Amino acid sequence: MSRIGKNPVSIPAGVTVDIKDGLVTVKGKLGELTQQVDGITVKQEEGQLILDRPSESKDHRAKHGLYRALLNNMVEGVSKGFTKELELVGVGYRASNQGQRLELALGFSHNIVIDLASEVKVETISEKGKNPIIKLSSYDKQLVGQVAAKIRGFRKPEPYKGKGVKFVGEVLRRKAGKSA
Repeated sequence: MSRIGKNPVSIPAGVTVDIKDGLVTVKGKLGELTQQVDGITVKQEEGQLILDRPSESKDHRAKHGLYRALLNNMVEGVSKGFTKELELVGVGYRASNQGQRLELALGFSHNIVIDLASEVKVETISEKGKNPIIKLSSYDKQLVGQVAAKIRGFRKPEPYKGKGVKFVGEVLRRKAGKSA
């Protein structure tokens, strides 16, 4: 039995779950998410979602834990939401936003301008003497992670000085320079 798959997903107050023909819809105060579930049966009992697999085949065992994790992320997202913070390390690296438009100065000849999806809320924090921080928040965990990875991909942190776009709290493997 899958250790993750056999744990029930608890549904907090204010969140409604609708299950029809393998399509699970989760609504909460922050938004609404849907997920198609194939090969696994989903039941709602006493404020919990319970996932069962029909057989012990490799495919069913793999999907059991996957769909439980996806449904848990959906329930947590519409009730609390998810936040990712990115830090810009480097001289002259700046970030600013107007609404859903994010403008990044990352040492290239032109600034990078990104129009973000309406589900993602963006906030930029620039304090004197500190590195600029980009705060992304949404109810969709996958979308927040994808947007954060795309922004990080514009200028990944390099191993010598650590300059680039990194997640707040990310530990970088540093290398010694030529002299060492």
